[in-house]
Amino acid sequence: MNRLGIEHISVFGLPPVEFVDLAADLGCQYIAIALTPIDINPHRYPPYSLRDDPALRRDMMAAMDHRGVSMSLGEGFAVRPNADVRNLAADIDIMCELGAMRLNTVSMDPDLDRSFDQFAALAEMAGAAGLNLGLEFAPGMSVGDLPSALAAVRHVGRPNFQVTIDTMHLVRSGSGPADVAAADPDSFGYIQLNDVPLVSRFSSYMEEAMCERMVPGTGELPLLDILAALPRDLVIGIEVPLLSQAKTGVGPHDRLRPCIEAARNLLVQLN
Repeated sequence: MNRLGIEHISVFGLPPVEFVDLAADLGCQYIAIALTPIDINPHRYPPYSLRDDPALRRDMMAAMDHRGVSMSLGEGFAVRPNADVRNLAADIDIMCELGAMRLNTVSMDPDLDRSFDQFAALAEMAGAAGLNLGLEFAPGMSVGDLPSALAAVRHVGRPNFQVTIDTMHLVRSGSGPADVAAADPDSFGYIQLNDVPLVSRFSSYMEEAMCERMVPGTGELPLLDILAALPRDLVIGIEVPLLSQAKTGVGPHDRLRPCIEAARNLLVQLN
């Protein structure tokens, strides 16, 4: 089974149709994308909005159909202070139109009780649209580690609400393969694969997370053990932004090809 996809931040604002072609050219079945690009854009790609441009959505869907690529994850569904996730209903409709399988959420609201209730509301909305919802935890976010994310899953209590495991965030927040293996496997719904050193060389966690991760197998994370502890049917999105390479003119094909090859090697060892 082709489980591999490419994550939104790995391509630094590459327009949607070109993103679909990139995934297909590299032999990946999936892409994860938001309705608008991230602000980091070293290649100076033209801006786009899948929210405001129906023609672009049609072009993207045609490209996915032609190239055999699906949308594994819709980004951009954060819980924020003084905002209600119910206002994201129109964006959920667009993700459905694009054929997304799952949405992804994080919380930037320091009120953890409110965050949990907002997750429940968003999971209900996603479920009504036939979508799953993943919760991504990360150090510095309101839900900053695996135990907190699993507590959110128990609070929401819906089968379509599961934890997104990002390998960097998992280990850097203090958990590892044994903690994953000890949890209910149904708690997990998606994997974001990348590598980093065990101890950061960056002053800012989010700068490293958004700009400079490493090809799987070139850092110090126990990636094979993490993958072995997770269900074998989950999509694995390659989340490896390499801004330093992009700034020197290295394009997305050349940046991501080694990441895809390394991921395939891990899957061979896993099997």
